[in-house]
Order: sequence, then structure tokens, then C-alpha cells
Amino acid sequence: MFLWPVAFVQSLSAAAWYPFRMNATGPFDVKMNFTPPFAAHEGVELSRATGDKRFTGVLEAESQVHMLAVKTPVEGSAAYVAVEQIVGTLDGRAGSFAVTHVASMGAAGPQMSLSIVPDSGTGELTGITGSMAIRIVDKQHHYDIDWNLPG
Repeated sequence: MFLWPVAFVQSLSAAAWYPFRMNATGPFDVKMNFTPPFAAHEGVELSRATGDKRFTGVLEAESQVHMLAVKTPVEGSAAYVAVEQIVGTLDGRAGSFAVTHVASMGAAGPQMSLSIVPDSGTGELTGITGSMAIRIVDKQHHYDIDWNLPG
């Protein structure tokens, strides 16, 4: 009797930690509220902003973003860091998670990293890990999200 496949399948189904990886993309709307610079020195300005987002598609959610930014005197050169709390559903799973943003642009081009904060998931999104990206196409914002959840 050949039992190896049965034992293998049983071990997979018993492994509650076995993650699955998903990805999705969709549009979002954002309304940013910028404040005047709070510090400036020799043309380098530091400022704050907050934003409200509404995601649609696989990610049906709302979020608040809190951002710190720097603008240099060189045209097109700037950077920001931000934290964001996203609340809603992801692929039908209700909960929330936090995201960190680190972005800059300059002569080398834009660089952006958005990471889901480990251990920030709540509800059915508890244990979520992954990353996000932001794209702007024809003035419309889009998100790309890659995520893992415990199985």
C-alpha cells in the first residue's frame, strides 16, 4: 500500500502556519491636506501632511495617512516618510493593518517602499505580512498589494 501521498496531504492540512501569497491591484482616491513648512534652512523645507484614502477592488477600505516630507531647492527633488492605518476588507476578510512609506525622488528617479507593518493586522487580517506599491496612471491612483496570511 502506497501511503506517502496521504501522509503528505495530511501534514499540509494540519500546518495552520502554512502561508498563502496573494496579490491584487485596484484604484484609490486620496485627499491630502498639506500644512505650511515647519522648518526651513537654505532652501530645504520640512512639512507635514495628512491624507484620507478610499480603496476599491479587492481592497475595500479607508485609511488615514500621516506624512513628514522634505523638499529641496532642486526642482523635482523631495522625499517623504509616512504611516498609514488601513481599515476594511481585503479579499473579503475584514480587519485592519498598518503600512509604512519611505519614498524619494531626484536625479536617480523615484524610489518607493511601502511595507505592511508586522503584527499590525487585526480581525481576519491578523498575521498579515507583505508590501504595497502606488502607481499613478492618467492622474488616477492605483495600489498594488502583495500579501501573505497564515493558512
